Amino acid sequence: MDRKVVVLGGGTGTYTVLSGLKNYPLEITAIVSMADSGGSARKERDEFGMLPVSDVRKALLALAQEDGKGGLLRDLFNYRFSKGVGVEGTTFGNLFLVALSSILGSQEKAIEEVARILGIKGQVLPVTLEETNVVAEYDEGVTVVGEHFIDEPCHDARLGVRRIYLLPVPSANPKALSEIEKADAVVIGPGDLYTSLLPTLLVRGIEKSLKRSRAKKIYVLNLMSRFGQTNGFPASRYLAELGEYLSFIPDYVLVNNASLPVDVLQHYASFESSYPVEDDLREGLGYRVVRGDFLSRQTFSPQKGDKLKRSLLRHDSDKLAKVLTKVMGG
Repeated sequence: MDRKVVVLGGGTGTYTVLSGLKNYPLEITAIVSMADSGGSARKERDEFGMLPVSDVRKALLALAQEDGKGGLLRDLFNYRFSKGVGVEGTTFGNLFLVALSSILGSQEKAIEEVARILGIKGQVLPVTLEETNVVAEYDEGVTVVGEHFIDEPCHDARLGVRRIYLLPVPSANPKALSEIEKADAVVIGPGDLYTSLLPTLLVRGIEKSLKRSRAKKIYVLNLMSRFGQTNGFPASRYLAELGEYLSFIPDYVLVNNASLPVDVLQHYASFESSYPVEDDLREGLGYRVVRGDFLSRQTFSPQKGDKLKRSLLRHDSDKLAKVLTKVMGG
């Protein structure tokens, strides 16, 4: 029987993990954040009254077939309009999900239908079916509402985050809770701590299900800090922050130890004030540290028409998957 694996998070990090794991004999469930508020998500919320679908689309594409007819459909769903009033910067996949939700009367049904069309391996579940926003409280009494304004701050980005919460606090998708409790392994991250990971973990019911689940909990540490969120955080600080919101610690922490390209680091430092996450983890604190070369050798560029800030350095999906499956079976 294939092992059941749940991947929690959203965005590029979850996409990377899923892209690798789909090549192994696993029963995969992606549970993705529904707190996005930037780019096309704002239109989906404000103009269509729907939950944001970008993280759902990315997870569906990660698990989709990559060749033949399936590959063409995958490219189509990933196509981003680079011009056109009202659609510039939006992907075809997002528009398709919004239209199909209207036709079927349910975003859940639309996601299931797109999963069938793309022939994905596994399933993709929204972490919640209720609307919510991320709220961040910073030093000096600054409060910011909305994932987009935390990711790309208009306030002084040097301020430290004191607390993150969801408003209103949504209840978890019952299917997501069921999958977590049946899982053999749960992968958390990589992803922005305050805008991808915690907005998923803070949904009512998720933390309790994770604690009850006998699954191995595996945390994949980020490669780089995020200016405005995790300024200067070493690895131990990421674990400490997770510990502030969770009543358990991961069983395993995966840390990249491959050298990062100097030219890209200079770009990060000059234009984004972001730096590599220092590995200061040590054994004997309740989790096992797994170090290795998890770095993709590709430097990523944003799609034409994409107006949001994206990671240039990313984990390698195949390298991650190889180690993750080893940890799951160990």
